[in-house]
Amino acid sequence: MEYKPHNYQKYATEFILTHPVAAVILQMGLGKTVCTLDAINQLMYDSFEIRKVLVIAPLRVAKVTWSDEIKKWDNLSHLRYSIVVGTEKERVAALNADADIYIINRENLQWLVEKSKVPFEFDMVVIDELSSFKNWNSKRFKSFMKVRPRIKRVVGLTGTPSPNGLMDLFAQFKCLDMGARLGRFITQYRNNYFIPDRMNGQIVYSYRLRPGADQQIYDKISDITISMKALDHLKMPELIKNKYPVYMNEKETALYEGMKKDLILSYKEDEVITAANAASLSGKLCQMANGAVYSEAGESIHIHDRKLEALEDIIEAAQSPILLCYWFKHDLERIEKKLKELKVSFSRIKTEENIRKWNEGKYQVGLIHPASAGHGLNLQQGGNTIVWFGLTWSLELYQQTNARLWRQGQSEKTVVVQHIVTAGTIDEDILEALSNKDASQKALINAVKAHL
Repeated sequence: MEYKPHNYQKYATEFILTHPVAAVILQMGLGKTVCTLDAINQLMYDSFEIRKVLVIAPLRVAKVTWSDEIKKWDNLSHLRYSIVVGTEKERVAALNADADIYIINRENLQWLVEKSKVPFEFDMVVIDELSSFKNWNSKRFKSFMKVRPRIKRVVGLTGTPSPNGLMDLFAQFKCLDMGARLGRFITQYRNNYFIPDRMNGQIVYSYRLRPGADQQIYDKISDITISMKALDHLKMPELIKNKYPVYMNEKETALYEGMKKDLILSYKEDEVITAANAASLSGKLCQMANGAVYSEAGESIHIHDRKLEALEDIIEAAQSPILLCYWFKHDLERIEKKLKELKVSFSRIKTEENIRKWNEGKYQVGLIHPASAGHGLNLQQGGNTIVWFGLTWSLELYQQTNARLWRQGQSEKTVVVQHIVTAGTIDEDILEALSNKDASQKALINAVKAHL
């Protein structure tokens, strides 16, 4: 297929060409992969500035997306690629293959750097989903920083740079510029731009920005960063978000409130489920809002079917296939049982064959878990409705999952995101938190936004 880039895609490619260190914040669906490949092609075969590229990506994106884009476009089809996944023997063979681009999943980066015994001779590295390097204590971050001084060109790609606030930017930009802009150490970054917020004695639980610090951060990174929103450059489908409330009865509500108040739920006379801390309690409450909860022994305890009943109504009213997001294993088990009762064609979307069949309209319901299918998958041809059976606290996973349908190539004029929310529960808190988290990210994106 002939590649006819939009003006914003030309701009993004040119930015990568002219900036050896580049942070490219392209909203999901704008085609950041092909923009980057176009730049790689020119750097490798026109100006001869690079000879060997490493792409670090989520597993499914590494296995499918980058190779698909290379094969899709005429101007890129000559690029030789090697996918470094599989067993250790297969990965070593892939690294030793004669190729232009080596594509590895981020989970194997530490192995590549510290254990593979293959020389790290890449003169350009692309980090797809740069936000997955936001943890400065992670093994992948520490491994990457060991080889960062050897790399001439680094490109960071993401659509969600600061899903949990501007603290997330430190490690990401250190991957790019080795600390030149935001500092070499996290303590330095915190002291310069943040002050303690929630504390218990000398223990700091959270930080908040100093007055005006957000603009200072944006100014520091603006020279190597561009940001673009889909709505600014494409005629995107209208995004409609709905809340489908369901209501527990008095008995179910009492169980929920008992857990919330006492951190204990008595579901049998001689057994209890405990929530040892706030994180555990949050997980328990999310499970109960969805309709079941795990016991300490790992047994799934049924609470209610309110969300399953709502799902049945949504499926009956739907005029097109539904992409259904679940979170807990017991959610999946109960959903699959319900879909079988309804005699609905469905499948989990987790393999290349599943993706192809979904896009061909072979399933009435496609089941995805945001943590494993949220990044990089092109599912927009299969439908235009997303239903969240269970919500996630992660803004990044939430936005990335919605962008599987709300993206370039969606043929429908609207994309509907339906949230099944159990009234009076933590579901409502999660939706509010996602909205609040989005505010800081929007400020970041707007501050470094490219004006074409």
